[in-house]
Amino acid sequence: MLILAEGDIEVEGRMPWSSNQTFLVTCTHQGVVMPAVYKPYRGEQILWDFPDGLYRRELAAYQLSAALDWGLVPETLIRQDAPFGLGSLQRFVPADFSQHYFTLLEDAHHHEALRAIAAFDLVANNADRKAGHCLLGEDRRIWAIDHGLCFHPEPKLRTVIWDFEGTVIPDSLLSDLDRLATDLPESLSALLLPEERRALTRRVAAVARRPRYPSPDSYSHPYPWPLV
Repeated sequence: MLILAEGDIEVEGRMPWSSNQTFLVTCTHQGVVMPAVYKPYRGEQILWDFPDGLYRRELAAYQLSAALDWGLVPETLIRQDAPFGLGSLQRFVPADFSQHYFTLLEDAHHHEALRAIAAFDLVANNADRKAGHCLLGEDRRIWAIDHGLCFHPEPKLRTVIWDFEGTVIPDSLLSDLDRLATDLPESLSALLLPEERRALTRRVAAVARRPRYPSPDSYSHPYPWPLV
């Protein structure tokens, strides 16, 4: 995290297929170079159903993953002094980019990690879990990225991960969620609006009462677009 927090940032180029301005950058600190993904506040598109400051939600997602000790979201922080101003900076994950949720699902070995991502999205209220947001890293871990559309106080779950619907959420995940319900870290709370914090706590409590993965709601829009 020291390289992300204190390294000199150089823009390498804009990431393709991003609705908001997203840049691949390199961070250099004491001769060590780390690639990162930079999402500047001023590059965000205005959304009618989300307040601005999506970069804060990127950090909140990392803080949620860290609080649960699930290690799903790459290291993320906020930099004021980045090239285009205030924004989030996340460690770039070297990955096999031919792989995504639908291909990973074919291998039962990955199901444990995919179930964790599905539970994470449920409590984070992720409104944009595309298949390409699940990365198979060179370390063979599955990483979850792109969390700008999370933590809305109203139900907005939109995801491609419905294959576990109706099955029981593993006890190992539930025990971590129970701990979160009674001890929401200040580092996470400070990034959310009061109504978002209350909604997060309610979602965690709801999962504890009914510890099963939900089914898509035909009356809403349960799938993101594009799917990948």
